[in-house]
Amino acid sequence: MRIQGNLFMWLSLFFLIVAGVYGVWSKEPVGTTALFLAFGLSIMIGFYLGFTARRVDVGAQDNKEADVADDSGEVGFFSPHSWQPLALAAGGALAFLGVAVGWWLMYFSAPVLLLGIWGWVFEYYRGENRTQ
Repeated sequence: MRIQGNLFMWLSLFFLIVAGVYGVWSKEPVGTTALFLAFGLSIMIGFYLGFTARRVDVGAQDNKEADVADDSGEVGFFSPHSWQPLALAAGGALAFLGVAVGWWLMYFSAPVLLLGIWGWVFEYYRGENRTQ
């Protein structure tokens, strides 16, 4: 994690320099603001990764003598199949369509979004863990 933190710190320095040069040469406020925001985001991520790297064990990515296989292992649990992201995507598309067409479409997108979130959160609370 330390290497990734350093990468983001160097990236934030790059964004700061580019934002200054761009702001002076172009005198365009939107692009300059976006570059300064990218600087802020990069420095936040870099600080978080550097701070977290001090508190956790050294990973294989921080060891120069490590092989790719040294970082293998269980990453986590991933659902093999789920229809809930499709419901969330449909609700999100309907909500964004509501911004373009009319706000009244939000009345139709809100239940679809809520059902998609509810289904995704409680997807594995079935069977013996189910409450009556």
